[in-house]
Amino acid sequence: MEWITRLSGKTIGLDTAPLIYFMEEHPFYLEFVRPFFQALDRGDIIVVTSTITLLEVLVYPIREHDNALASEYRDILLRSNLVMMDVTSSISEHAAKLRASYTLRTPDALQIATALQAGATTFFTNDVRLPQIEGIEILMLDHLSEA
Repeated sequence: MEWITRLSGKTIGLDTAPLIYFMEEHPFYLEFVRPFFQALDRGDIIVVTSTITLLEVLVYPIREHDNALASEYRDILLRSNLVMMDVTSSISEHAAKLRASYTLRTPDALQIATALQAGATTFFTNDVRLPQIEGIEILMLDHLSEA
């Protein structure tokens, strides 16, 4: 896939939805997210996310008492090539500036601020509410699937 090749050698910020689609093998999105995670495994790209992702992905498995799925999420976030960063005061301050400038929701602002702090040039998401943000390309999964 050409879009994966274009990301080679870059640092990519990861939002929660593409990870959920991959882990839970979403019938429509899996064919688009699988190559992304394969590129991560090969070391072709650096992928960074914040601890917000851990919070978001664990809600459903905890609610459903699905310990196996919760464990799978912990494994990919804590024991893979994926870089998970803590939300620091510096990231929080940057997120506040993003919220003020772009009217983002707090989780989105924290995710994007984390990506920017890590030097990401692209933020991979499927959140259609996100605007284009100076300094980082918003790569929308739905736009890939439409192409």
